[in-house]
Amino acid sequence: MSVTFDAIIIGAGQAGPSLAGRLADAGMSVAIVERKFFGGTCVNTGCKPTKTLVASAYAARMAARAAEYGVVIDGPPRIDMARVKARAGKVITDSRQGIESWLGGMANCTVLRGHARFEGPDRLRVGDEMLTAPRIFLNVGGRAAVPDMPGVDTVPFLTNSNMVELDHLPKHLVVIGGSYIGLEFAQMYRRFGADVTVVEMNDRLVSREDEDVSAAIADILAAEGVGIRVGAKCIRLAPHGEGVAVAVDCVSGAPEIVGSHVLLAVGRRPNTDDLGLEIAGVETDARGYIKVDDHLATNVPGIWAMGDCNGRGAFTHTAYNDFEIVAANLLDGQDWKLSERVPGYALYTDPPLGRVGMTETAARATGRPLLIGKRLMTRVGRAVEKGETQGFMKVAVDAETKRILGAAILGTGGDEAIHGILDMMNAGAPYTTLQRAVPIHPTVSELIPTMLGEMKPG
Repeated sequence: MSVTFDAIIIGAGQAGPSLAGRLADAGMSVAIVERKFFGGTCVNTGCKPTKTLVASAYAARMAARAAEYGVVIDGPPRIDMARVKARAGKVITDSRQGIESWLGGMANCTVLRGHARFEGPDRLRVGDEMLTAPRIFLNVGGRAAVPDMPGVDTVPFLTNSNMVELDHLPKHLVVIGGSYIGLEFAQMYRRFGADVTVVEMNDRLVSREDEDVSAAIADILAAEGVGIRVGAKCIRLAPHGEGVAVAVDCVSGAPEIVGSHVLLAVGRRPNTDDLGLEIAGVETDARGYIKVDDHLATNVPGIWAMGDCNGRGAFTHTAYNDFEIVAANLLDGQDWKLSERVPGYALYTDPPLGRVGMTETAARATGRPLLIGKRLMTRVGRAVEKGETQGFMKVAVDAETKRILGAAILGTGGDEAIHGILDMMNAGAPYTTLQRAVPIHPTVSELIPTMLGEMKPG
């Protein structure tokens, strides 16, 4: 059986349903195909559940610190992991059902469940049905990468997908990977009461960030009792009577760590290996990411790729922006380009790290004359009042053009305060525009103009 549509969307992650709505509203017949859970990574194993767990961990931390604020709690706080997991599970279910309901009630939209595979550049098979369309949009997302390290096939391990399903507290969680996903889980489970050790192959945590940012994050985690092993060049896994033995080759520290649970958090890979892309002629890079141009079109006319599978962004907000670019260009007569996107993201440790644009290291590597500003959170009134003074904010500016090149805010509210700088960069405004702003007191954002006014040649 063959059915023809005006457009087919593969994957109901962040970009897919929104694009289905725009195309359907434009009068097109649309099929959206999902083989597993609606909502993609964000809803099911990423942002929604993990940030819900982070919130529970923050509540646990504040309960433990209650006496600092003059709040008396009789006895230490107790963690009910089954209830913590149930709360995250409800957020997942509600979000997933909301997306399913929206798509199910959408006019001109047919929802199909199953695995889509190309049988030509304009043809896809889903079960017994053949679908054809002149426009096909790939929104298939990604999954946790499982490294080919010695012993990985001999032990049980967790990834971000099944980590959010835990309803009990590990005795000792060993996190392999000292970047965004690994550090968020490391801190939250330490706050829940588990012993936690982070093992990182590089010489420092979150190595894509500046060294001062990496060092500050390491200090924050270590102060809460998270063990950190960096420079682990040769990681090996083996069964152990108490769980899993993780052998590391570090300059200092014990050569082996025994954990009750091991979390692999060493990156992601795209879900592109079983779509039949080679049959359609769609090109991928060496890691399996679909190659796209500045408008998110692949090398095959009529096929686009959005979200994590194109390797041009690994976040919910970049996936949604992919939808916006495609919709603006196809339906609104615009010329939006991927290259015009200002990169911003956050690391949701506590305090969070908000980041936009270049790191200071990258800015210096351009050879441009710079202005550098930095302010410790101990000099931010809002942070002092909240008793959350860890971290700092800093900014790099092109001294000649006066344009902001990048910024980092590691501190309370940093994930929100960074948007003032991100907005200036999007607008292409000089830093002096933000310097003359009159922000609200008391906030973290109010010190950004002050920091800009105190910049020094870098």
